[in-house]
Amino acid sequence: MEKADTEKPIARVPFKTVLASIVGLWATYSVLMTLRAELLGMQYADEMLLRRLVSTIFAILITFGLWVVLRPFDGRPLWAKIAAALIFALPAALLSAQANRVVFADLQAAMDEKVLQEFAQIRGVPADEIDRDMLQDLSQLVTMGTREQLIEITTSRYFIMLAWCALYLALLTGEKARTAERREQQFRNAAKAAELRSLRYQVNPHFLFNTLNSLSALVLTNKTQAAERMIHMISNFYRHSLADDPTSDVPLRDEVAMQRLYLEIEAVRFPLRLVARFDVPADLEDALIPGMILQPLVENSVKHAVAPSSGQVTITLSAREEYGRLVVSVSDDGSSAANSDDIRPGFGIGLNNVHERLAARFGKEATMASGHAPDGYVTHLRLPLLRIRKSAAA
Repeated sequence: MEKADTEKPIARVPFKTVLASIVGLWATYSVLMTLRAELLGMQYADEMLLRRLVSTIFAILITFGLWVVLRPFDGRPLWAKIAAALIFALPAALLSAQANRVVFADLQAAMDEKVLQEFAQIRGVPADEIDRDMLQDLSQLVTMGTREQLIEITTSRYFIMLAWCALYLALLTGEKARTAERREQQFRNAAKAAELRSLRYQVNPHFLFNTLNSLSALVLTNKTQAAERMIHMISNFYRHSLADDPTSDVPLRDEVAMQRLYLEIEAVRFPLRLVARFDVPADLEDALIPGMILQPLVENSVKHAVAPSSGQVTITLSAREEYGRLVVSVSDDGSSAANSDDIRPGFGIGLNNVHERLAARFGKEATMASGHAPDGYVTHLRLPLLRIRKSAAA
């Protein structure tokens, strides 16, 4: 069972591509032969046109049969595919040449009759008076010409069949490379998804630890109503949080709603000190953003600005469009802004989490800048501006 799971899929050339290559090859050959007949002024050129079309259809069907025979060799080594092409192309060429001879048989009979008339004219006798010996000699000459013609057509058809086999092998090699590319991309996507899940799951336990501490403080101080309200909000928060795919993007409106709920939970703990402000334009509400990407930033503002402060602190979550990119900012006006360090103490873990998630999701297309502002502390996330795709039915 494990062996079957690890086997590499065999690369296949799509049927439409195979059919197009066969029809294209023989159609080109037919056009070239028609032009050759016209340029050389060959006799019966018009009569040959319809017969050549029928012969081309037979050649297409025979080449399609050759593909059916070669298809089981798609997963074999290159030498096996080449050997199969060299071997099976020969009977296919012979069959195609024979079909060509049958299609042109009536026209060939007319040409033989013309040869008979010319032979009789050279002999100076009527064609119906040629004796049996002469007729037998002429028949042998015509038969030899037919055999040589069949060999010549078979040889030319053999090289055409080999040319198509070479084209098919080239298409198969290209498809094999694309299959390997797709598998590699799947592995990269799986690795990225695992990384995103790991980083996302680092957020929820940290938040749960903080909220349980807050809930414990409310219970210890006999603030039962506040505790009940907080339990209800925590339940709603986790119900929405755990329902989302950790690797998917969410609309900015949903992410803002989650952070609004989180700040409402923290407001139970800091009813007089915490003020939340949201500034998100309506036209950016459908912009996509990694789920819970703002959680560490908002949480750290609560921890490092609201918690140590004795006065009121405003946490602001805003968004704007800047040169075709989405800029989301989380800022506060807490007293810790006076801290001379570029990064608040203990803020590195949350900041690294956000940075790693952005790198895993967008690579170098997303940036993060964090530091002190004149009135507090601010973090700016600059992301590609992606929006929800509206369905065609809508």
